[in-house]
Amino acid sequence: MNKKAAFLKYLKIYSIITFGCIIYSLGVALFLDANEFAAGGVTGIAIMISYLAKGKIGSGWIIMIINVPLFILGIIFFGKKFIISTLFSTVLSSGLIELWNWLLLPLMPEIQNLWIPATVGGVLYGAGLGLIFRMGSTTGGTDIIIKILRKKFRYLKTGVISLIIDVVIVGVSAIIFKDIDRTFYTIVSLIVFVLTFDFVLYGGNTAKFVYIVTTADKSESICRGILQELDISATIMDGKGAYTGNERTIILCAVKNYLFPKLRDIIKDNDPQAFTIVTSAQEIYGEGYKQHGGEEL
Repeated sequence: MNKKAAFLKYLKIYSIITFGCIIYSLGVALFLDANEFAAGGVTGIAIMISYLAKGKIGSGWIIMIINVPLFILGIIFFGKKFIISTLFSTVLSSGLIELWNWLLLPLMPEIQNLWIPATVGGVLYGAGLGLIFRMGSTTGGTDIIIKILRKKFRYLKTGVISLIIDVVIVGVSAIIFKDIDRTFYTIVSLIVFVLTFDFVLYGGNTAKFVYIVTTADKSESICRGILQELDISATIMDGKGAYTGNERTIILCAVKNYLFPKLRDIIKDNDPQAFTIVTSAQEIYGEGYKQHGGEEL
């Protein structure tokens, strides 16, 4: 890879990380922290400590302090490259949290309905963190612990491990804040966070795997439509009907969810009688999807 290509690659990665930090920090500062929702992770711990300190130290500064020993763990397990991006994400997101607390929070209207900050905060928190994780970085804290656990428990999704850790933190927050209603809304924000986080982190890798059983003459037009209209590839296999004994052509293709309606139109236009089986593909490796040697998220 030449220097220009490498520069553009890292520019794209850090631009997305920056955007993720902005979304994440807005969710924490304006919705979660402002309403004392300790929605998990180091962020939740920082919100509780800031509350116990009666706001004398901001949650953004607490996040950076807690992260020092966790960064050391990150260097041991993942090396300097991981820590550089994580340090960037942590410092930027923590700084932005403090900036929004000073600049935007005084301008926010008072919110009576706690469903709003619980859901909006959870979505922003999950979406921002999901983008950061997709770029191979984290915001430090329990995110580093989660990535370490993912190396050992590869069958568990990142969001599931996060949920287990966060449930413990939310339980502690219920004791500290002594507010059952607020604890309920904290749990709501946590659920919204996990759903959004997993969708952003894994959504781009989910697709549908389609088997199309058709005749040889009609398979050509179906394949042409797949290649030209969807700009994806397919695999062709020869088959035979068990009952009729007639020769059949089987087309196999993986198609992202948003392209599937167009694939159905192609099949309907070229062979309405085609026998079609559609299954969900949770993970796909290869061109256009995740790489075999890529990091597991």
